[in-house]
Amino acid sequence: MNTSFPYIASAEGVPLRRIGGACFLPLLFFAALCSSALIKADDGSPAKAESTFISEARQRVKVGDSAAAKFEIRTIPVAWKSAETAVIVCDMWDKHWCESSNRRVAEVAPRMNDFVIAARKRGALIIHAPSDVTKNYADHPARQRAQAAPEASNVPAEMGKWCYKIPSEEQGQYPIDQSDGGCDDEKPVESYIAWKAQTPLIEIQDEDVISESGVEIWNLMEDRGIHNVAILGVHTNMCVLGRPFGLRNMSRYGKNVVLVRDLTDTMYNPRSKPYVDHFRGTDLIVEHIEKFVCPTITSDQLLGGQPFRFKEDRRPRVLVAIAEPEYKTWITLPVFAETTIEGQLGFPTTVIRGDTDKHTIAGFARAIEQADAVLLSVRRQGWPEEDLAALRKHVQAGKPIIGIRTANHAFDPRDKKPAGHASWESFDADVIGGHYTGHHGDGPAVSVEAATTGQAHAILTGVELPFKTPGSLYKVSPLASTATPLLVGSYSEATREPVAWTNESGKARVFYTSLGHAEDFENPAFQRLLANAILWCTAQPMALAERRAEQSK
Repeated sequence: MNTSFPYIASAEGVPLRRIGGACFLPLLFFAALCSSALIKADDGSPAKAESTFISEARQRVKVGDSAAAKFEIRTIPVAWKSAETAVIVCDMWDKHWCESSNRRVAEVAPRMNDFVIAARKRGALIIHAPSDVTKNYADHPARQRAQAAPEASNVPAEMGKWCYKIPSEEQGQYPIDQSDGGCDDEKPVESYIAWKAQTPLIEIQDEDVISESGVEIWNLMEDRGIHNVAILGVHTNMCVLGRPFGLRNMSRYGKNVVLVRDLTDTMYNPRSKPYVDHFRGTDLIVEHIEKFVCPTITSDQLLGGQPFRFKEDRRPRVLVAIAEPEYKTWITLPVFAETTIEGQLGFPTTVIRGDTDKHTIAGFARAIEQADAVLLSVRRQGWPEEDLAALRKHVQAGKPIIGIRTANHAFDPRDKKPAGHASWESFDADVIGGHYTGHHGDGPAVSVEAATTGQAHAILTGVELPFKTPGSLYKVSPLASTATPLLVGSYSEATREPVAWTNESGKARVFYTSLGHAEDFENPAFQRLLANAILWCTAQPMALAERRAEQSK
């Protein structure tokens, strides 16, 4: 099982080290992204945006030294000089022997071409690397330019060779099985070289470079003072990683390299381990790269809008937002996201954690734009106006909300919010559909059972009832007329309250539960309840969790 969990945090205080060394020397982390590559104008102020290539990158950093230590995603603010940057287009051939790969290449290539055009306009060098077919470009100025580059004095000894693995990858398990060739066609043909050129959907200009040679590309970059490399193309788990000009070689020989993670694809067959969706297979490879090889970026940094997404990738994208100091959901929810939302449901998930003292949650507004559903574990926060505006927009667009425990008073800061921040005291009434007025007080463990209105609801499918929870019972009655109670909790007949329900907020499906104590996450019934709620809110079949769990055995 993948041992990472998705978590975006500030890079402040994170020790970063520059990549370097040979293929079988330890891989060090990505330093120059946030140090030497930053641009300053002559007066010391930040340079104009048009002189920079990218603004941030993403990597996964191991936290702790134990065998059970987790990886956290760190977003790193960066500013590469475009003139010191190369974009390598890897093996985007005109035809592939795997027809499903052909379809995805044809779909992503126009977006790649837009990215290449934008990068070229900013002053980056474009290197087209269609392996096996560069001989067909012998008379092209871009091919001749690569051959004419003067030999560098520091060409690494193995720059001309495929690199199969770097030592840091030994720390984890390669996430997908590609022994069958990776083609996900129903009846794949036998492997053969079908390509004769780069796809015409990506334009090659005379000012560009054409080369599949790691040595030629190194010579050219050294001659031009290029320190930064962004690689896009196919296939992530094969050529993009291993070619002489690929991620591993650029990493081990000291270039600042990133994968453009939304402009790539894998050769992965879902009939092979770990038996996940094809696009989830790509996600697992990207996670592996971010942990052990190099950081990644997305194409919207140059092009605006949203990152590219394949039409067949219909998986809901889930954002988990955590900003509460009491119930340890900053520990429990990332694990749940890894093992259940991603691992069993197969949904791409981003987890972000706010600073509860400062009432901030960095990256929320941008992250929610890319989310199909939001799971909130937030308590008494007054967030910046742009973040609450983005949440309101999400709900108004009819997109789902899943709230746990303190989410029913998530944005009621009791006048403790910083100046310039906003609150949403009526979030409980407007969205959750509850009437929170505090706790019933400590008592024995709360007994949880199905409400009369919830016994036949899909969200309770496979949830073993009754069960007990150590969390105190919230006063939430009466619920809104649009709410449907699913579970009730009680200390006694005199203290009965709904503890889980659905609601409608406009066209948005909403699920809320006052459960969410740390021990609840150890209860399979609660885990199934929350997984089912995500499936129901995103209109996915309830059987998905069981089917994925069975496939992974």
